[in-house]
Amino acid sequence: MAVLDDKTRSQLKSVLGNMVNPVKVVLFTQEFECPLCKDTKEFVEEICSLSDKIDFQLKGFVDDSAYAEKLGVDKNPAVVILDNDGKDYGIKFYGPPGGYEINSFLKSILEVSGKREEFSQDLIKRIKAVDKDIHIQVFVSTSCPHCPEAVSKSHRLAFENDRIKTDMIEGSAFPHIVNKFNVTSVPKIVINNNTEILGNVPVEDILKAIESL
Repeated sequence: MAVLDDKTRSQLKSVLGNMVNPVKVVLFTQEFECPLCKDTKEFVEEICSLSDKIDFQLKGFVDDSAYAEKLGVDKNPAVVILDNDGKDYGIKFYGPPGGYEINSFLKSILEVSGKREEFSQDLIKRIKAVDKDIHIQVFVSTSCPHCPEAVSKSHRLAFENDRIKTDMIEGSAFPHIVNKFNVTSVPKIVINNNTEILGNVPVEDILKAIESL
C-alpha cells in the first residue's frame, strides 16, 4: 500500500530528478521493540523508489550490528546516506524523516549526490579548519516547520568535514534522550553533549559554537 498520494509522489520525484550522482540510503531497523521501524521502512522505501539513482538498503540493527557499528549507528530506526562509493559523511536520521523533515531528508540526498547550496569560500575554509571530533544532535518534531533547516545546516557541516558528525533525532522516537538533554522545544541543537543552541539559527552561529570548544 502506498504511503504517499500521487500528487506528493510526483512532486518528490521531480525534486529527486535534480540528483547528480547515485547515492545509497541505508535503513537500520528491527522487528521487536521498535514501534516506529515498520512505518519508517515503508516511508523511506517509497521515497527511495522514486529515483533510480537511489540504492535502498535495508539492514537489521541486530543482525547487521557490525555494519551499524562501522557507521556509528547506535539506535534505530536509523537512516544513513552514503555516496555511490559507500563513503559515510556522518549524516544520520534517527526516527522517521517524515512530516516537515522530509525536506531535510531530500536535501541531504541531493547534497550527497553532488547537488549542493553554494557556500562562500571563507565559510567552507572555516568548516574544513575544524580539527576536533564534533558530534551534533539536532532534536526535532516532524510537525515543526523550522526544524528541517536546522538539520540541513548541521548536516552540511558534517558533509564538509569528516570530523563532524550530525544526527537528526525525532523526539517522540527517543524520549529517554529527550529527557537526558531536557528538550522542551525544538529545534534544539546539542554539540558534544554539552553546548546547546535553541532555534533555527544561521549556520555561522553553529560553526562559531564549534570553534569555541
